[in-house]
Order: sequence, then C-alpha cells, then structure tokens
Amino acid sequence: MRGKDTKQSSMLCLMSPEERVPATHPLRGIKKLADAALAELSPTFDGMYASGGRPSVPPERLLKAMLLMALYSVRSERQFCEQLEYNLLFRWFLDMDMLEAAFVPTVLTHNRERLLEHEVAAKFFRAVVEQARAKNLMSAEHFSVDGTLIEAWASAKSFRPKDDDDDDNNGWSDFSGTKRRNDTHESKTDPESKLWRKGRGRESKLSYMGHGLMENRNGLLVGFSVTEASGFAERDAALALLNEAVPGGNRITLGADRGYDCRDFVEKCRTHDVTPHVAQNVHQRSGIDRRTTRHPGYAVSIAVRRRIESIFGWLKTTAGLRRTRYRGRAKTELFGYLAAAAYNLVRISRLAA
Repeated sequence: MRGKDTKQSSMLCLMSPEERVPATHPLRGIKKLADAALAELSPTFDGMYASGGRPSVPPERLLKAMLLMALYSVRSERQFCEQLEYNLLFRWFLDMDMLEAAFVPTVLTHNRERLLEHEVAAKFFRAVVEQARAKNLMSAEHFSVDGTLIEAWASAKSFRPKDDDDDDNNGWSDFSGTKRRNDTHESKTDPESKLWRKGRGRESKLSYMGHGLMENRNGLLVGFSVTEASGFAERDAALALLNEAVPGGNRITLGADRGYDCRDFVEKCRTHDVTPHVAQNVHQRSGIDRRTTRHPGYAVSIAVRRRIESIFGWLKTTAGLRRTRYRGRAKTELFGYLAAAAYNLVRISRLAA
C-alpha cells in the first residue's frame, strides 16, 4: 500500500541524537579519542575562565567544532553554525541535545584569542599524539619531515612598500614591471605573510610555511608548526620539530626531500644523533655521501618519505589548509594544529579498529 505524504511532522520526539548515529559510523571512534584527549586538558580549561559569572560555551565544544570543520571541509565558521541548526550528526558530536540553540559564529571569534593565549590547540595535538604512542602505533626511530606553502588571506595588491600609507586609491596600485621584495614591501592586510613561490617559473603568493614531522610506521604526524616563508624556514623548523617532538636517548633517522640537502643541515643532524636520509640534490654538491646511501635503510626512508606529501594533500584539500581563513601566523598555526590533530584522529581510529 502506498504511504501518505504527510506534511505535518511529529510535535513531540523522545529520541536522542545518540540513537540516530549508527554504531559503525566512523565518527564514533574519532569522538571517543577526541573526548579522551580533551579530558586531559581539563586543568588548562579551568585556568582559562573566571571562577564566577555566566557559564561560557564549553571549550571542549569549541575545539570539537573546529575539528568538524576540518573533517567535513566546512569553509567558514558562519556556515558551520548554520549547519549546526539542522545537522544531527554535528549536534551528536558536540554533545548537544535537540532543543539546545546553536551558538553564533562570533563565539568562535571571541574565544580564539583565549585558545591562543593558553596554547590549547598545540596541547590538544600533543595529547592525541600521546594516545597513539600509548597504543604503540608510532615508531620511535624513523621519521620524515617536509614543508608546504599555506596561502595567506591577503591579495597580491595588498603587498606594497612598507612606507606606503596612501589609501586614496582604495588599496589599488599598478605594480607591473616593478620589483617587489619582502625587505622593502609588506602586505597591508597580513603583514606577517611573505611573498614566496614553490619554485622557478611558479607564481609568487603571499604565504606562510607549514612544517610536518611524520613517524614512518603508520604515517602519523608527531610535530607541526607554521613559520614565515623563507629559504631557510624548512631546515630550521625541521630541527626544532625534532627537538620538541622526539624523545631523546635514541639514534633516529630522518627522511627528507632534496630541498634539505644542505651541508649545514646534514652536519647539524649528525650532531644531534640524527642520521639524515635526505634525497641527494644532483644539481649541486650534495651533503649526503656513501656513509649514508650505502645502507639499505636509506632507500626505504626515501620511499616512505613520500607519504608525508599525501598528508599535506589531505590537510589542504579536506581540512582547508591550502589557504588560511585567518590573518596572522599564530591563528594560522592554531587551525593547522587542529587540522593535523583531525588527520591523526582519523588514522588512529582506523588503526585501532
């Protein structure tokens, strides 16, 4: 018998969002891991707010909202808050009931400074990494590093001489045929961004440099940072990530592409008990010799290193890190940490299943 197309929905519903999410939904494993990491940050959250006054939106909910934006490629906070009105899955992930009003986008805007001040995103990322380490999913000896450009939220026409305060032309200027350099020009929209390009013949864009450190067993990110774009940023950040994310005491290997083939970088790695498995740059005098290339592990590291490029691909296409939504290095790094944590949560939930 054909069912009737009734227009009036039920006025009363006793079903919770928990009952509507399938037991096999992949977001269940991610939510369990995220809640465990957030529970470890409870002392940090206590120090972020005053002891009295009107209760705020829970900081756990704010961080999980940013995770959802990365996992589901939501392009703006306003769009996310609109979806929160009707998306049952989002409400379940944020532990919201059916009658609770969605928060407005300015809640995320106003609380971002508080999250930056207390380095909450970085702490959350490290808590996720520690979960993977506790589950024995990470290598303690073999790592890979790479960097990628993150386009800044600023246009090329905003890149003007540093002493140019003339806004009579509404920010427009004809820069064709003129040389523009980072030491004489800056973006009036995002002064921390730098004009950079990936290689010869490529378009120069106002950008930041994102850096990732990957362990080689399961391809999990163990370190992440965002710096100004420069010719030395990748190599300097690689050493900083190693010192921060890798426990000392063991000799480790570090895979990298030929952009890291610099004698100074190779020597610094060896000084820190790091064996540099760096791809040789055939267009210059390489810092890698037979001492390194003769070992079978060198070829393995070079092959496994390519996996970090697919991680950056996920961060840029799915998580929306190809172009930052925010102005300033610190805010870009905040969302980068959460995007990297989202990637790790997806990987860990699959590996632990």
